[in-house]
This record gives sequence, C-alpha cells and structure tokens, in this order.
Amino acid sequence: MANHLMKTTALGLIAACAFVGGAQAGGLERGGYNIDLLFDPGQYTFESGVVYVAPDRTLNNVVDTNTANNAIGGGNLNARANSVDETEGYWVPRVGFKANLNEGVACMADYSQPWGVHTKPGTNWAGANQNVETKVNSHNYGLTCSYKFDVGPGQLRVIGGGFYQEVDGFKERIVLDPAVLAGLGFTGRTGIGRLDLAGDGYGWRIGAAYEIPEYALRASLVYNSQVKLDDITGTLDLRQVTASSIENVYGSAAMPDSIEMKLQSGIAPDWLAFGSVKWTDWSQLQRIRFYSSTTNAERTSLDLAYRDGWTISGGIGHKLNEQWSVAGSVTWDRGTSQGFGSQTDTWTFGTGVSYNPSENIEFRLAGAVSLLTSGSSGQITVGGETYGSDVSYDFGTDLAAAVSTSLKVRF
Repeated sequence: MANHLMKTTALGLIAACAFVGGAQAGGLERGGYNIDLLFDPGQYTFESGVVYVAPDRTLNNVVDTNTANNAIGGGNLNARANSVDETEGYWVPRVGFKANLNEGVACMADYSQPWGVHTKPGTNWAGANQNVETKVNSHNYGLTCSYKFDVGPGQLRVIGGGFYQEVDGFKERIVLDPAVLAGLGFTGRTGIGRLDLAGDGYGWRIGAAYEIPEYALRASLVYNSQVKLDDITGTLDLRQVTASSIENVYGSAAMPDSIEMKLQSGIAPDWLAFGSVKWTDWSQLQRIRFYSSTTNAERTSLDLAYRDGWTISGGIGHKLNEQWSVAGSVTWDRGTSQGFGSQTDTWTFGTGVSYNPSENIEFRLAGAVSLLTSGSSGQITVGGETYGSDVSYDFGTDLAAAVSTSLKVRF
C-alpha cells in the first residue's frame, strides 16, 4: 500500500498547477510560491512546466464619474463605449532542480514568476481615464533547503531558504481627452500618459513538514517573507499630453508575505486526498506614490486598495495503474477588491492526468475552469484615502480557463 500511495503524491501537484494558474487569485498573484519539488523522493530531480490562463472579465455600465478637464479627470469620456473586455491571457513558466546532498539534506533551486497582471481595456471605453493598459511582470530566483530526521513514526523536515526578486511594469491611461488637447492647440496627441517602473529585492522563507511515508501523509507549514522594493525607479512620460520630456520618478513598495499550510494523506489503496489554506498580506498594498527625482514632489500613484487574500483548496487523486493517475480539485479564492476593482471571489474546478512511461519520467497535463463572481466598482474610502472617484462600473459572473503541462525527470 505504501508503494502505491507514494506514487500518488505527485497528484497534488497536477491539481495545484491547474488551480494556481486558473484561479485568477487576488492581488497581483500569478504563479505564487511553490516548493513541492523539495519533497520529491528522487536523488536528483528536474522539473519544468508552464501554465496558460485565458481570463474573460467584462466591465459593464461604465460611467466616467470625473469629467473635469484636468490631469485627474481627463475630460468627459462618457461618449465612449460603456462596456469593455478588461483582461488579457498570459503564460506562467516554472523551472526547478532538486538534489539530495547527503543523508537527510535536500536543496532546490528554482525560477518562477510569482506576481503579475495584464489588463488592456484600451482607449475606447468611458473608463480610459483610469486605465488603458496595465502590466506587471516578475522574476523570482530561489534556493530552498531542508533537513529531515526521524521523529516518532515519521520524519520531521525543517525548511529554510531565500530568493531574489525582480518586478517591473507600466501603466497607461488617458490624462487629457484628445478633443480637449486639440482645443488647446495640441493636435495629433493621444492624451495618454505612461508610467514605467522597475525594482528588486530579497526575501526568505522558513517552515516545517511532518511526513509518514507508510500512509503517504505529509503536513507542511511554510512562511514566505515580504520582498521590500525600497528603490523603485521609473519614468513618467507625458509627451502625448502637454509635456515635452520624460520625467524620472521614484517610489517604494513591498510584495506581500504569506503563510501556507498543506496536507495530504492516503485514504485507501491508490487514493490520496489533499488540501491547502493560504493567507497573503495583500492589504499592505493600498496607494503606492511616486515622486519626481528632481523636485521630490508627488507626481502620480498606483491605486490598489487591496484587502488580505485567502485561498482554500482540496482534491482527490487516484492511481489507475502503474503508468496513469488522475486528480480533481476545487479552490475558493477570496477576492482582494473592496468595492474598487474587479477582483471578487473566484471558484476554480481543476482536473489533471499524470503519465509515467518509466520510474524516472513523469508527464502531466491539467486544465481548470474558474468562475469569477460578479460585483461593482466605484468610489470607496480605505484608511482615510479615497479610491475610484474617476470611474464606476459593474461586472457579472465571468469565466477563466487554464491549461498546464509539465515534465519531471529523476536521475
């Protein structure tokens, strides 16, 4: 029984790959953090995978609620479309290598893209003074090690590591309606302002896991620290508005810390149950201000107004024979929006299959469908700050689809 159950432990990864990519998790989460490769029983193990996510969020009943002809209001855009598709599809790659160094000691090096977002409603909608296109990218390079030793009927594993992270992105919006600019004598300008940013920082993780191989039981708890981006630099480009040059700006922020608990256990021969609970401190990202490098005056900001995120998932895996296994999962993710933005609760249903042509090679293919719940966005006040005074809109229950594939090689 232990042999069969141990071979099903990979099934949790199949479902995880599907629902992490497809859940449209709150905040700026994209791939998140994943150190499951550290638990692989192989002496040396290489893993590579990619997830493609196709969200479909549509904003309706859009109203430009600030029609002032200034850099905040942008002019009256209510003649433009009051319905628009907001989201863009994206890829999430991941590569990792794990090695057992000596008795009880294992280390894993990996590359991932934990954070990201890409919205592109364009210029032809009434909320273009809030967003034309926003994109955030991340690159995470990590090293995580563990030491395990016998405790009672199983083994206790102590986990620790660190990672270096790069974050960059841009945002474009209508600063002034081109019709207003033409009236001021600035013909041929789009009225779009663009903010480009980049920063980097370091983080660390610590955790523990308890494993009883005989029952394929593993319980783990891992804390990932925040990553302080103390020196974000970038440019504010207003050449399509009224300015004639690009201005250097600076600011600071921190990518959130998180705590995740995972549990899996054999429940019958060739059957495995798994689940997880994760908290992410997205509420630390509210209004990120950027200042002129020349005058130190505030020039613009990124308004997020997030609340903390919670993600709860569970699933079942089954080993069909020596080569094929299947799994299914369901995930609930609490949206981080508080009446500003479109990140409401998400339900994701994932399924996956694993094929092992030999003991050393494993292929996985998984898919998921997410229900993005309905809601609305408008003016709110959080921590004494006002958000969403420029645009209001509604959105119904929308869908997101995801597919993932991965290869694991042991040698």
